[in-house]
Amino acid sequence: MTSWTRKALPLIRGRAGARVLDIVVNIVLPYVAYQVAQPKVGDVHALLISMIPPLVWSLAEFARNRRIDALSIVILAGIALSLLAFLGGGSVRLLQLRENFVTGAFGLAFLISAAIGRPLIYQLARAGMQRTSAAEAESFAQLQSNAFVRRTMMVMTLVWGIGLVAQTALACVLVFQMPIATYLLVSPILGYGVLGALGLWTVWYTRHQKRIGAEHRRRAEEDALTAQRKPA
Repeated sequence: MTSWTRKALPLIRGRAGARVLDIVVNIVLPYVAYQVAQPKVGDVHALLISMIPPLVWSLAEFARNRRIDALSIVILAGIALSLLAFLGGGSVRLLQLRENFVTGAFGLAFLISAAIGRPLIYQLARAGMQRTSAAEAESFAQLQSNAFVRRTMMVMTLVWGIGLVAQTALACVLVFQMPIATYLLVSPILGYGVLGALGLWTVWYTRHQKRIGAEHRRRAEEDALTAQRKPA
């Protein structure tokens, strides 16, 4: 236990530190930047200034990873759409609405991929495996023709798509219901909350489906052994 604790504590501290830094960059700094800049430059320019820390953070994270795959493409698409919102100008409400287009676009991408029978979750899961193990990714790719795996990927894709679209719709309503400064605090908290809930559900559902799949394989093996033992 002492050995495990000695190894685990630095990892826990590192992850906790990364999460704290993420919250500071994506929630605290935009709020502070807006509050400082608003009296001097007005609502629109202050809101544009508040977007700078998250954009710089996203670009820095991508530059640090330096990998081009499905996950990187998603990150780059998010950065590109955020930059369009940043550069597009317009009223404060319109600018806030455009910020939500990133999440909405990803949600629609999930739903469209499910509609055409190519669930995006499968592509993202395989990309994540390729980062750690090419052999594991290859084994996972061979399961693509398995009906149970396809159904699991489809359900996960639909849930993520619906969740992200629902988050976008709620955020767009809040744009017109909240003061700008309040929205700057609530919007990322909503985003983290939805992504956290989807992430936790994904972990539970994946484990649940793995248990069901293992049970199916066990029954199939038992049926095969029973069939072999029957006299001709």
